[in-house]
Amino acid sequence: MRNRKELNTLNAAEIMIKLIEEQKFSEAKIQFNKVIASGSDEERFFLAEELARYGYLEEAKSLYEILLESYPDEGELKLGLAELLIEMDLDDQAYPYLQSITPDDPNYPAALLLEADLYEMQGLYEVSENKLLHAKEIVPDEPIVDFALGELYMTQGRFLEATRCFSSLLHANKNELANIDINSRMAEALSAGGAFEEALPYYEKSLKNKLDSNTLFGFGLTSYQAGQYQKSIQAFKQLREMDPDYHSLYLYLAKSYEHEEKLAEALEAVTAGMTLDDFNKELQFYGGKLALKLGDEEKAELFFRQALALDPEYVEAALTLNKLFLHQEKYEDVIDISQPFIQGAPDPQFYWDSAISLEKMENFEEALKQYQLAYNDFKNNQDFLVDYGYFLLEEGRREEAIQIFKGLVQLNPNNEEWISVLDRLLDE
Repeated sequence: MRNRKELNTLNAAEIMIKLIEEQKFSEAKIQFNKVIASGSDEERFFLAEELARYGYLEEAKSLYEILLESYPDEGELKLGLAELLIEMDLDDQAYPYLQSITPDDPNYPAALLLEADLYEMQGLYEVSENKLLHAKEIVPDEPIVDFALGELYMTQGRFLEATRCFSSLLHANKNELANIDINSRMAEALSAGGAFEEALPYYEKSLKNKLDSNTLFGFGLTSYQAGQYQKSIQAFKQLREMDPDYHSLYLYLAKSYEHEEKLAEALEAVTAGMTLDDFNKELQFYGGKLALKLGDEEKAELFFRQALALDPEYVEAALTLNKLFLHQEKYEDVIDISQPFIQGAPDPQFYWDSAISLEKMENFEEALKQYQLAYNDFKNNQDFLVDYGYFLLEEGRREEAIQIFKGLVQLNPNNEEWISVLDRLLDE
């Protein structure tokens, strides 16, 4: 315990901070009142900054407001109070203090940066950019301005401009700013802009400085997007060892393995990901696709059904499952899967799948309805027109069949079978 003699050598502000550190809050409150009542301005300023750092925002705010009564033109006080108000989610109260800081005040560039942050949070990106560009005119060599501009451009999806800002920082040997690795941000900007190959060296530099899970994932994903699948596999495996609960890695590890024709390893990665995140429909769906490639139709069906159970409106899973059922001639299952989707404005493939299945089930009247519903979307699709045309032939709907086979011959004038069918129909 701190001895009384030592405490007596400190002023009330310093004593309060020591008491807070020792969790003697009642005694600390007494010292706070002393500073309010009779402390010097230096004590009050010191205590305001310290209390803000410790999270005592209301108390710090009171001290700043008292100081501003004595020094109404002091920019540093206005800036400090504005920062507090923003932290307290009182942005509207912060604006007047920031806007009252004059251009001749040394705190003016910092005020512009803070205003830019506020406008960015409101989605007013153009205003935010103007504030930052104004700050850059005043302090052209200030790294934090380039960093703030880079971050703003990233938010807007203006990745080329962002890379220019981050590149400027790197050329000035500013490899880290605000505890953020600039090589990593440069890599993210390049990758987001589609420059995958160019991004990889920056990821490698960043990972050399600090092995970080998010950066390692970004490196793996960018390697995958660049088509460097062995490199992406190495990155995702390293991430898996370092942080096995990083759910996002498993799908891309599996996809990387698939590109390397390592289907068993890909399915293992998917299965491992499912044990951590059994609500991930993409993993279930991708597992089904891998199972199909491995020839395990039963397992594929299970995965697809689980994906649909997680998201009953998962169109891609339903269509892929339909394709499997059509291959297996499970036509009733196709109807069961398609029916919930044939509402509103569904994917027209469900009409086509249903038409084929109903035809095979000899429900010709309903099959015709489904073919007709699908027609507008597939009238230039040869495979559909073949299915529809021969269905119409079987149903004796000659005039309609003629139109379909005319369309087929138009799409492929050299197909002798279709020409023959059309000639026969026209001669009847």
